[in-house]
Amino acid sequence: MSHRDPQLEALAAQLEATGDYRVLRRLRRAPRVDRAGLPAGALEALALDLETTGLDHGVDVPIEVGLVRFAYDPDGRILGVTDELEALEDPGRPLSPEVVRITGITDADLAGQRFPDDAVARLLDGVGLVIAHNAGFDRPFAERRWPAFQDKAWGCSLREIDWRDADGYEGGGLGSLLAAHGLFFGAHRAVEDGYALVELLGRTLPTSGETALNLLRASARRATVRLWAVGSPFESKDLLKARGYRWNGEARSWWTDVAEEAVEDELAWLRAEAYRGKRMGELPRVRLDAWVRWSQRAPEAPPG
Repeated sequence: MSHRDPQLEALAAQLEATGDYRVLRRLRRAPRVDRAGLPAGALEALALDLETTGLDHGVDVPIEVGLVRFAYDPDGRILGVTDELEALEDPGRPLSPEVVRITGITDADLAGQRFPDDAVARLLDGVGLVIAHNAGFDRPFAERRWPAFQDKAWGCSLREIDWRDADGYEGGGLGSLLAAHGLFFGAHRAVEDGYALVELLGRTLPTSGETALNLLRASARRATVRLWAVGSPFESKDLLKARGYRWNGEARSWWTDVAEEAVEDELAWLRAEAYRGKRMGELPRVRLDAWVRWSQRAPEAPPG
């Protein structure tokens, strides 16, 4: 990785010393390392980002994939990037003006393009964890396009790290989190987002003293339980929404995910605050782990 210009760094330091300016530095990509030269005990993960034709997993499709495979040691310190892929695919229909505006990708860029499926398989082979900054969005698209992603554990760096409460960050977006570390990058292109995610995962967070990657790995290993507040009173809807429950219109039920060890506490809260004396009964629930969490195989409607 090249050093920054000392003269420009001196100017930046002068500006920052006034207290009236804050200088953001362009993100430098993590260095490449040879997989054959990795130390004993090194592990590999895959950072993934997709750009798509829209938000509907059942209708829309990926148009750009960015994959950054990286190595890390058992303590969660990133050693470097071992491989990467940036590719486009023609969806066979024109992009909306909104997608063009957000991504900068045009129909002309995509014409005749096809994802190299063999290269995607190569980067996926042997990694222990796939990480996306909004896995609930990216995972269903990835699994539909490349079914091999179904057989991997996934982690979500947006929702499985307590950025605001535990570490005081102002927002959970990738750009906002890196800006807190004095960095900026060219967002909304898939491989740039992948490198930005690797940079963020390697950062040591102030409260825990752990790398973001280590916190994410610990979170991904924990089981969660999806719980449905079936039959909850209508007047409790604002309470449930404020607590983070989501509404499933087809099942006409609120649902949430809680840590497995917190289920009894959550049931006690529901009994006291949401149902308020109304018979609650045995609420439906499903246990989720990193192989299912964030996928469309995790049901939003209660089983049965």
